[in-house]
Parts: sequence; C-alpha cells; structure tokens
Amino acid sequence: MRLATIKIQSEETAAVITAAGAVPMEAINKEFNQQWPTALFDLLPLEQLEPFKEWFDGQDMDELTKLAVENVEFGPLYRHPRKVWGIGLNYVEHAADLSEVSPNTEPASFMKPDTTIIGPGDTIKVPLQSERTTAESELGIVIGKVCKDVEEEDALSVIAGYTTIIDMTAEDILQKNPRYLTRAKSFDTFFSFGPQLVTADEVEDVLGLKVATVINGEIHRDNLVSNMTFQPQHLISFHSKVMTLLPGDIISTGTPGAVVIRDGDVVECRIEGFETLVNRVRDLKVY
Repeated sequence: MRLATIKIQSEETAAVITAAGAVPMEAINKEFNQQWPTALFDLLPLEQLEPFKEWFDGQDMDELTKLAVENVEFGPLYRHPRKVWGIGLNYVEHAADLSEVSPNTEPASFMKPDTTIIGPGDTIKVPLQSERTTAESELGIVIGKVCKDVEEEDALSVIAGYTTIIDMTAEDILQKNPRYLTRAKSFDTFFSFGPQLVTADEVEDVLGLKVATVINGEIHRDNLVSNMTFQPQHLISFHSKVMTLLPGDIISTGTPGAVVIRDGDVVECRIEGFETLVNRVRDLKVY
C-alpha cells in the first residue's frame, strides 16, 4: 500500500495512492461508514495500519472519485514525529567525498528537530549563515511499533514503511568543528520527506533499492542500500537499544552522496519503485 498526505482546500489529510489516483481518507470513511484516522501519523501504528490494509484490500473502490496524482498537492507525510534520527557517512564512498573515515564500529547518528520538516514541492532555504549547504538523498525508515531492545533478526517487523528523504547540511559550519553537527543540520527547511509512504510489505528487498541524489536533472551519486556500512535492520536494532522507538519515528539512513545546492537548483531523491521527491532551492542571501 502507498499512503500520502495531500492538501485539500489548504487542509492536510491522509490519502491512499492507487493506480487510479489518490483517494482521501475522509472520502473512504464517508462512503463506507468507517472511522479510520484521517491524519497519516495516526494510521502508522501497525495495530492500526495492518487492519486498515486488510480492510481496504477487501473493498470495491471503483465508485469512489480518485484525484489524479499529477494534480494533487502533497504535504510532508506528517509534521511532528517524536524523533528524527539521521545517519552520517553510512556509505564509504560518501565519507571519501568529505575526506573522512567512514564509521565502522557504530553508526554516526544525530537528531533533527521537527521544525526542519518540509514536503514535496516546498522550498529548501539556504540560510544566511552558510556559504556551502549540501542536499543529500536518503532512504527513510518509518517505525510502526513501540519497541525497545530489538534484535536485528526482528528489526524489519517493526517498520511501517519506507519513504524518500532529502536531508540538508550547512557543511561549512560543520567543517569548522564536528561538535557543530546539530546546528549544521537543524536550520528550517533542512528535512524534506514524502510524497509517499510505501508500506513494508511492498518492499521485497530493501537492500536491493538504489538511492540517487539528483541535481538539476543529473544524477550526482547513486548507490545500493546493500552497500551501506550499517544496514536498515542494524540501524533499527542499534537505536532501539539507546531509546524506545515509537510509531512515526524516522530513521534517515544516510546518503550515497551530498551535492552543494545553490539558488534556483532543483534537488531530487530518486529511489527505484518510489515516487520521486523534488524540492527547489532558494538562497536567502540572494534576496
């Protein structure tokens, strides 16, 4: 199943994305006299999501009006996750780009505030304080279950789904001192995600996914998830042993390559089998 948050008369609501188009959750509830959550965040717990998928698959949606996906305005999947974990230098090749050694014993993780969140089509703003900001395409893992101390062999069972992410870094600030990482990652508009959540059952081989950072239509760098130093199941297990993970928590798994962004650029996260995430860039120093 593919889920999204779409905007209808400036209001954000959950929708199911089908081959025929987007079906708003409110329309589903009205047509079938149901009370499924109309906010995507509230649908994410697996004890809610799994029954909804089973119920939806058993319904005839032919009579429901579908919104053409190309005409739909998407928001971020949701705006207030309890936690956003980012993973730095999780591909050896990306570490080489920065003349750094890729961590090989434990993930180099950091957290981001929800004020960084934007959605598809929103504008990434290069802050006044930075002369060198980068954008990084990443595979996002969305947690679907309250969990603690998860073992790797069980880790994939706590996932609600996957999504496309573009993460930003004020790289010049970070290079002054590695202790500035949180600040370098936390400017407004520095985390875009969506447009679709692809539920875990639709991704047969997460390690076979190819993630690409694209700038102005050209692939800057791509790589397979299997080439991550720390693969998704390890990231989930590792961080669950630090703190309890909750439905809607996000793990942004690292980028195959960061690209410097400038005013007017168009950045894309492309993952095979996923809807592409696209954002334009505005440099606040230009205006």
